[in-house]
Amino acid sequence: MTKVLANIKGDKAIWAVAALLALFSFLPVYSASSNLAYLYGGDGDTFRFLIKHFAHLVLGFLIMYGVHKIPHHYFKGLSIIMIPMVIVLLLITLAQNTTGGGTNASRWIRLPFVGVGFQPSTLAAVVLMAYVARYLSKIKDKAVTFKETLLPLWLPVFLVLMLILPANFSTTAIIFSMVIVLVFLGGYPLKYISVILGSGLLILTFFILFAKAFPGVFPNRVDTWVSRIENFTDNKDTQEDYQIERAKIAIARGGVIGTGPGKSVQRNFLPQSSSDFIYAIIIEEWGFVGGVFLMLLYILLLLRLVIVAHKSADIFGKLLVMGVGLPIVFQAFINMAVAVELFPVTGQTLPLISSGGTSIWMTCLAIGIVLSVSSKRETSIEEERIKEKEEDPLEVLSEVL
Repeated sequence: MTKVLANIKGDKAIWAVAALLALFSFLPVYSASSNLAYLYGGDGDTFRFLIKHFAHLVLGFLIMYGVHKIPHHYFKGLSIIMIPMVIVLLLITLAQNTTGGGTNASRWIRLPFVGVGFQPSTLAAVVLMAYVARYLSKIKDKAVTFKETLLPLWLPVFLVLMLILPANFSTTAIIFSMVIVLVFLGGYPLKYISVILGSGLLILTFFILFAKAFPGVFPNRVDTWVSRIENFTDNKDTQEDYQIERAKIAIARGGVIGTGPGKSVQRNFLPQSSSDFIYAIIIEEWGFVGGVFLMLLYILLLLRLVIVAHKSADIFGKLLVMGVGLPIVFQAFINMAVAVELFPVTGQTLPLISSGGTSIWMTCLAIGIVLSVSSKRETSIEEERIKEKEEDPLEVLSEVL
């Protein structure tokens, strides 16, 4: 264990934030999983959910540790290799829905031999952001036309987004928003960005019209999006309204200091109490203080992302950090906003807090990439110090003595 800790590189504050979030997650996940323990004929054993969450976090931090040891410039080539792979995974996910007998679009595939469910869209988000960062670093300070960027940049982006859209509109919207933010930070011309925004809205409009004209192809998806937006604006009596009302009751019960760990009542009524609405359970049990503490941890993570990006020596490192790091914080604040009814129900989890293996693993993958960039800078500084010592005769003499 000591040897592992000695080999940990990268921004220590980011390591600390990730560890605090993971440790903090155990109590709310264990508490909120009580309703799941009785669903589908369960025997009420909540301990197995805690063990499952622990296993997900252990594997996630192993991924984080392994990835942060990879030099970050390797992700340029890896992103190119992985783009076709995630497209194939998304196609498989979409294809299995077409044979689902009228059920809603599936977001999951089951990995062979291990029997574990996996959500390809979360992996696609990380890979796509790394791919966009690679391309932007390649054309930095070069005069490019919009036509030149269509095939190498926007074709993979829109292909991935169009494969995610039928099953998961909120994830598609988040990825698209983050890509726009990244290309803006990367210096992509604003006039081209406006064209992409218009194209995105046009494609979404065509998809909605197509889904309305042929409801059997993508059953209930557009209706679900519309009902969530209408419920958010008109407070209609729907399943989403029920979830929001229960979440608000949980938040009201929490008060300033909360009811105490494991004493939530609304966990027994919220259908997604351990994932989508876990923030409401946290406030119920830990109060306003716990909710603000959690929010400050994500704000600290955002600040450290900006610092790591600013200190990175190369443009690819800067864009890579912002590309894979910003969606984590953005998703966290969307989850919190949904719980307090500042945003329509989206189905987005709270990174490193909510239960769910894919979400945890891909968040750890993204953080590992950020740590890889920051560890590169630490290595460079250490090499410079060693080089200075080797060039200084007094330093060499003192080391010998």
